[in-house]
Amino acid sequence: MSAPLLVDRAEGVVTVTMNRPDSLNSLDVALKVALRETFEELAADPACRAVVLAGAGRAFCVGQDLREHMATMGGKAPLDTVEQHYNPMALALAELHKPVVAAVRGPAAGAGAGLAFLADLRIGGPSTSYLMAFARVGLAADTAVSWTLPRFVGAAKAAELLLLAEPVKADEAARLGLLTRLTDDDEQVLPVAQELAARLAAGPTVAYGQIKRELLHGATGTLADALLVELAAQQLSGATADHRESTEAFVAKRKPLFEGR
Repeated sequence: MSAPLLVDRAEGVVTVTMNRPDSLNSLDVALKVALRETFEELAADPACRAVVLAGAGRAFCVGQDLREHMATMGGKAPLDTVEQHYNPMALALAELHKPVVAAVRGPAAGAGAGLAFLADLRIGGPSTSYLMAFARVGLAADTAVSWTLPRFVGAAKAAELLLLAEPVKADEAARLGLLTRLTDDDEQVLPVAQELAARLAAGPTVAYGQIKRELLHGATGTLADALLVELAAQQLSGATADHRESTEAFVAKRKPLFEGR
């Protein structure tokens, strides 16, 4: 039996691939647990300086495995997977203090779209599509979609996408800001994502993490809150070897060599 999640490493870039292609990488318990545990492990791994999140086969991820879900229906808490799996998985990804690039080849539906939205950058191709599929199966949104989607497209468009549950094709996704880059060929989605991640892996990892922290807090707090977070972030990143190296490189008119610390 194949592992539900594949992890490959190359020069600071860790590619995490959801590996259930026969079910379009639908999320069963094993995959959800593996994703959460892997995100937590990568957060603590100094050798990891950027992450690519991908799906095997012709889909990124179509959300919850409904066949598995059927077995829990009728119980006391049929959606306890939200508390046990989706919320911890989403937090682990959102709080991963390293750049995350989603290689969104093919459809990303429901919680699969939620995972893509929690990445920092998203690369798509002609077959890429998003579907806020929750209402189609009589459910509300999860995997932080109610938090991320309005920040991308605004409250009115988020309501439209969630309530009408109509597919968003690649061109429209790029126009709405749901894709960072759109390739001409699906075969280029993963290589472009890995190339971008490699560029980020060669950068100031601590500073990237603090920028992510600033954006996470700045979107919801007051101006005063944002200034306090920025102060702490600058103090932390300003004490790094990478900051000293880049400053010295600027003065010496040479290219800095970042070590991620």
